[in-house]
Amino acid sequence: MKKITLGIALFFSVLTAQAQTKVVAQPADKAPDEQESLAKDYLSQIMGVALSATSNMKLFHFVYDWIGTPYRFGGSSKHGIDCSAFTKELYSEVFNLDIRRNSRDIFSMVSPVSKDELKEGDLVFFKIHSHRISHVGIYLGNNRFAHASSRGVAISSLDDAYYSRYFYKGGRLLSAFKSQLDNLPDPGNGSNTSDNN
Repeated sequence: MKKITLGIALFFSVLTAQAQTKVVAQPADKAPDEQESLAKDYLSQIMGVALSATSNMKLFHFVYDWIGTPYRFGGSSKHGIDCSAFTKELYSEVFNLDIRRNSRDIFSMVSPVSKDELKEGDLVFFKIHSHRISHVGIYLGNNRFAHASSRGVAISSLDDAYYSRYFYKGGRLLSAFKSQLDNLPDPGNGSNTSDNN
């Protein structure tokens, strides 16, 4: 009888010790910080942007969520989207700003920025097979940018020979426009105002 009682007591003491160890191993106030750090590390590796350059997690989560969405001229949903609609959607969701729908119209809202002065969230403009701006993307850091290309939403490098050849200018949204954006009518609502890749 003593052996059974001793065995039961030992069993419960081991369970109690394991339960206490689990509580100590996962303090509640550290979990969100650790999760944020892990997410930041993961997203920075996936997108090819240095961890130190990753400051806007909302931007990176948005881009990650849209990667692989197919390209569709005039599209503006997860079923298919073009470059200017992707940029407009990103600025709306991440920065709470309603920008215009066409890459040329968006360019009229920015102050030009040289390639070496680009910051996370700035815009990058291209003249692809055209004398006019025909493509726009969002700068992420480390010369990487997110955009809706002919292959779908992707992350590319400004150092890539193709994008380096057609790069026009970087742009930062003018502060004057930031205060007036809510009052501006959208110059277009669909396919006639969108861009080619």
